[in-house]
Amino acid sequence: MSVKRQIHLGLFLQGAGHHVSGWRHPQAEAGSENFDLLRRVSQMAEQAKFDMVFLADGLTSGVDAHPSTIARFEPLTLLAALAMVTDKIGLAATSSTTYGEPYHTARAFSSIDHLSHGRAAWNIVTTSYANTANNFSRSHPEHDERYAVAEEFVDAVRGLWDSWDDDAFVKNKETGVYADPNKVHVLDHKGKYHSVKGPLNIPRSPQGHPILIQAGSSGPGQDLAARTADVVFTAQQSLSEAQAFYKSLKQRVEKAGRRADDVAVMPGFLPVIGRTMKEAADKLAELDQWTDLKSAMPLLEERIGHSLADYDPDGPLPDLPISDQLRSRAELLTALARRENLSIRQLALRVAAGRGHHIVLGTPSDIADRMQQWFDGRAADGFNVMPPFFPGGLEEFTQLVVPILQERGLFRTDYTGSTLRDHLGLTRPAL
Repeated sequence: MSVKRQIHLGLFLQGAGHHVSGWRHPQAEAGSENFDLLRRVSQMAEQAKFDMVFLADGLTSGVDAHPSTIARFEPLTLLAALAMVTDKIGLAATSSTTYGEPYHTARAFSSIDHLSHGRAAWNIVTTSYANTANNFSRSHPEHDERYAVAEEFVDAVRGLWDSWDDDAFVKNKETGVYADPNKVHVLDHKGKYHSVKGPLNIPRSPQGHPILIQAGSSGPGQDLAARTADVVFTAQQSLSEAQAFYKSLKQRVEKAGRRADDVAVMPGFLPVIGRTMKEAADKLAELDQWTDLKSAMPLLEERIGHSLADYDPDGPLPDLPISDQLRSRAELLTALARRENLSIRQLALRVAAGRGHHIVLGTPSDIADRMQQWFDGRAADGFNVMPPFFPGGLEEFTQLVVPILQERGLFRTDYTGSTLRDHLGLTRPAL
């Protein structure tokens, strides 16, 4: 008997909200370093039966950065804290393959999986921004090499996660055997970029492997995701673009010898909810009015990968070489500017609102309709929900939109399992 396909929901948690001016809303609280707020919204998402909470991360800061990213907790430390105040919701965070070590990464996520009883997920990033190298004793690799590093890094981490059989730690008081020597596996990885002997100094985790998430949409990013990922986060602006990405990725997944349903595609989705379409539009306009070009332009330039200081902000986006920094996002934003004939100013304000993700305005039914359209149209398996501000933006979504999805049979009314693999309908990997 086949199980009816249902929408997956993640909460993309940015403490000051996703809109660059979300923190200025009269009802907003703020702070990616405000644990009380992060705890409450994570628990709110769990009460609404979301699959997971997701923490993005970067390794730099600056006063012109997005308010949610200027100051923030180290994400794996935060996941461990959230594991203590939640019971069922998955806990996902970003960790870099360019500026990390396979052993540390494998150990940290396995530890969180144990602490949370099987709810950990690693968002694999290659770190796009070259200025990150200023904080590390290494140079920043170019785009394709970053993905070559990531391929080897992920293989090493997965190998370390298989250091021990599930029943290796027998703890037999009669024989005096704590760990069965026949059930340990030494990785002994010697690659181009990393040398990792192992074994990992922690038992195999409750999920076997923590869930793997990947967000790169370029060709090398899709190839890495097709081979290794359980979930793919992406940014798409239109139904047709999302359907094309979905089809391309699923084909790559099958080519890699996996089932298409083994990978869930979850685009970013920023809902602005009102009792009427006009009220929703007015809400967005209110947020936009607090956004000046000075705060919006660094976000656009970061994603385009070029300075736009020499161009007229009320003129069109110039033809620029595609950046080696965020290649897929630069292509997406350039296509958006051309398709909608946006000026640099208009594009910057759009990026300030959603950073290139899909912004949806309307009543709760309008929002649910758009989600169902993308889900039924094979443009998405779920959504990474991006409230413009917290906690009100999430509260509106969970109280007004989620019940509609549940009434339509599109989303669970309760958890049927205890691990993130259970929520995603994925099997535990065998050794």
